[in-house]
Parts: sequence; C-alpha cells; structure tokens
Amino acid sequence: MAQELASERERLEKRGFGLRMGFGNRPAVIVIDYLRAFTDPAMVLGSNLDKEIAETNRVLDSAHKYNVPVMFSVVQYEEKDAADGGAWNLKHKGSPTLMAGSPGVEIDPRLHRELQDVIIMKKYASCFFGSDMVSRLMARSADTLIITGCTTSGCVRATAVDAIQYGFRPVVVREAVGDRSAPAHEQSLFDIHIKYGDVVSVDEVLNYFETNIARRHNQP
Repeated sequence: MAQELASERERLEKRGFGLRMGFGNRPAVIVIDYLRAFTDPAMVLGSNLDKEIAETNRVLDSAHKYNVPVMFSVVQYEEKDAADGGAWNLKHKGSPTLMAGSPGVEIDPRLHRELQDVIIMKKYASCFFGSDMVSRLMARSADTLIITGCTTSGCVRATAVDAIQYGFRPVVVREAVGDRSAPAHEQSLFDIHIKYGDVVSVDEVLNYFETNIARRHNQP
C-alpha cells in the first residue's frame, strides 16, 4: 500500500495537487478525542495510541511554553441510548462507551493538559459541527489549526476538511494522530495532503513554534 500511495502522490503532485500551504501567523492546537474510549485497546472503539499520545505531549509542551491556544475535543452523548448521536450510532456499537459521566469520555490522563486549555464538546466527527469551534478560534485571531488526535480517518480528517472550508489552515501532525485501522490511517493522511491540508512532522511544528512564535513573544 505504501508503494501505491507514493506512486499516486507523485502522479497527483505532478498535476498540481498537494501544494504546501505553510503555517500562518496565529496557530491554535486541537487534540481530538484522546478519550479513554479511544485510547484503551480493551474498549470497543479503542486502540493502542501510546506513541501518538507521547508525540502529542511534545506538541502540547511547546504550545504551552509559547502561549499557543490549546483545545481538547470530547465527544459524548446525554440522551437515552445516545439518541443525540442520530443515525451515526447505527454504524457502530461503541455509543454506550461515550455516554456523559462514563469513564470512556474522560480525557486520557497521560496528556499534558493545563487549566487554561479549552474543551470543545461535540457529537459527530468534525470538531466544528454543532460546536462553537469557529467562534473560539476567531476570538483568538487564529489562522492555523494544528491537528492531533484520533481517529485519522474519522474525526481528524473531518476536522481538517471543515477547517479549510472555514478559512483556517489545517496542519495535521503525522506522528500525533492515530487510527484503529492502519490502511485507513495511511489513506487519510494521503487524502488530506493531496487536497485539504499540510501533513507535517512533530519536529516541524516545534521548529515553527520556536522560530516564529517565540520571536513574536521575545522569548529565547
């Protein structure tokens, strides 16, 4: 699959797809759904995301250091039988693990979350759908959304697509996003790169913070 994607990437890039947008001037970080329901492999919706969480913490530590706004999304349902999840719940059996007040909707405690970080509540894939995400970003004059979290083929991809549709630059951090399906993960990163956003490494994000954001705040 990797060879096929590399070939497709080369073919499409020759046609003008996959251009690099680059970082803007005012970034914000979103950590998508790193909840126990998704990070515990024993749960219906879960998978092993230990490495991805460790890489996300590198992004969080740097973002906090340079006062970059950080948001965490939480998907949860309040109505009986998760009726507020609509028809989406017909596609999987994981809804009971995402009920409000259940252990599954707790943010993974390994994440380096700080008191000033914002919580975005949602019920569907995109962090923008049915939430106040746009208002939160506009209030902070953000122009770039740095995306970490899970799953790459679901909520990460949906958020990246909506981000560019709302006028923000989506930057997906390759090592800091994960999926329970390896093929879906790779295909989604390919798709995002070709059409919707930049897929970059953690090191690229940290360098951006250290060279651009630090200078703005007159930090060494």
